[in-house]
Amino acid sequence: MLVDIFTIFPKMFDSPFSCGVIKIAKEKGVADIRIWDLRDFTDDPHHKVDDYPYGGGPGMVLMAEPIFKGVRSVKNDSAKVILLSPQGKRYTQSEAQKLATESHLILICGRYQGVDERVEEGLVDMERSIGDYVLAGGELASMVIIESIARLLPGVVGNFESIYSDSVDYFDPPLYTRPREIDGMSVPETLLSGNHKKIKEWCDGRREKWE
Repeated sequence: MLVDIFTIFPKMFDSPFSCGVIKIAKEKGVADIRIWDLRDFTDDPHHKVDDYPYGGGPGMVLMAEPIFKGVRSVKNDSAKVILLSPQGKRYTQSEAQKLATESHLILICGRYQGVDERVEEGLVDMERSIGDYVLAGGELASMVIIESIARLLPGVVGNFESIYSDSVDYFDPPLYTRPREIDGMSVPETLLSGNHKKIKEWCDGRREKWE
């Protein structure tokens, strides 16, 4: 999978993408992630990528021109372009599974008050948010999305069963490990019984559905 990310803060990605499942995906060659600075795609001598909104209002708006120029420089027919913004549809686990089958993703990290609407109208396939709250920009949201996809790529996580169990429609049931008792709290006896049928029934009864 090829992933292109457009941002005005490329250094934000250095640490998160140098560890964990994203690092493994890159090292195994199943993900090629490229970070692009939007300022490199403007002709403005001061590398300006934002301006005041027409019609007035607070804040600044990311300009369409550098985004169009940057995305079109890497986009091919198979690419899916995703804009990260608070106005987007909420991102879900089922969508992570679908995106994990794509060959090329392009993520645009929104910033400031927002992005020129013509980006969404003329360039974007999907507009997504990771939750009902507002971040300063789309950088952290793009990291969340990339990690949710990277762990689903072949060979990234060693135990396939753990990927599958985390990737269906339900959360895991409550989990326990050693010691059997701590601060007066004990592991449920059913889990210690060795009766696989009863353990499965106990687990199935305590799974919670993804929202």
